[in-house]
Amino acid sequence: MTDCQMVSSDFTADENMEIESIRTYKEVLLDDIQKLKMEIDNVMADILSFESSEENSKTIEKSKLSANGKKKFNMDPKKGINYLVENKLLERSAQSIAEFLYKEEGLNKTAIGEFLGEREELHLQTLKAFVELHEFSDLNLVQALRSAPFYLHSC
Repeated sequence: MTDCQMVSSDFTADENMEIESIRTYKEVLLDDIQKLKMEIDNVMADILSFESSEENSKTIEKSKLSANGKKKFNMDPKKGINYLVENKLLERSAQSIAEFLYKEEGLNKTAIGEFLGEREELHLQTLKAFVELHEFSDLNLVQALRSAPFYLHSC
């Protein structure tokens, strides 16, 4: 017997049986705790898996909305921007729209020029922000004009 399993001779037979019963109960409890830990780990893994699939589905939905927004923009720039704003893919601010027009691939350059060429305040602010996104430093006027996208020439 190990020290933990030794029963002292100072105890009565009933007390020794009670101690042994407590030890057995302790082992059962420790076993139950271990099983609960495993169940918690399994549940946490399921939750993480569910959250991951939920995020993937949100990403897919956002990609579809973005693709639809680009298509709408290429057909009618104002409607496309409105669609993207309504679906919270874009803020209705000059800076946000300018960055979208500057960075987003698959946009029709004529549609970009059409949007930037409008004389409404938001469009004028967007044009200013859009031009500021281009790097013209260290270029003379002719070089800067040549490096500017063609849709800026018509604005």
